[in-house]
Amino acid sequence: MALKETPSQTVGPYFAYGLCPQQYNFDFKSLFTPDVVEPEAAGEHITLMGRVFDGDGKPVFDAMLEFSQVDANGRYPASREEIAQSGFRGFARVGTGTDPHERFVVRTVKPGRENAGEAPHINVIVLMRGLLTHTFTRIYFDDEAAANAEDPVFSAVPAERRETLVARRSENNGNVIYTFDIHMQGARETVFFDL
Repeated sequence: MALKETPSQTVGPYFAYGLCPQQYNFDFKSLFTPDVVEPEAAGEHITLMGRVFDGDGKPVFDAMLEFSQVDANGRYPASREEIAQSGFRGFARVGTGTDPHERFVVRTVKPGRENAGEAPHINVIVLMRGLLTHTFTRIYFDDEAAANAEDPVFSAVPAERRETLVARRSENNGNVIYTFDIHMQGARETVFFDL
């Protein structure tokens, strides 16, 4: 019996087009958008943005990223009703191919601590051409240095590589922006986790 390849074993770039159709102006509704939250969601509203770079340091125009996080109180939504009431989905999906700067831009709230001893963080999955299996990483925040130092996952990463997991905070006209670039290979390669 011959087994067929699974989607993780084939090389894209169909991921972003098929899973983010609205973003690419197709006539299909996207199940998930780049927005983790609605405007009424509780917490500090932030914009997370960055680019995905290949091994040659060039921006990847057809990557797709998925973001998963807890809300400002450290909780994932438990039901559709809770999502509708709170305006917090806990999940976003975005492609890099429609932004003129080949960035991902995600609107969310800064997460709280999911568990005692863990720093606020956002989980990220990266899919792109040339990857036979998606990669997993985390985003920590540069203004949470004390919490980051306590976090067991962050602390398990060699000290010289931890900065690849840290988003940088800035403000623009009262909007809080965290910048986080993902380097797939090279001297500045982002730390990826084997899950």
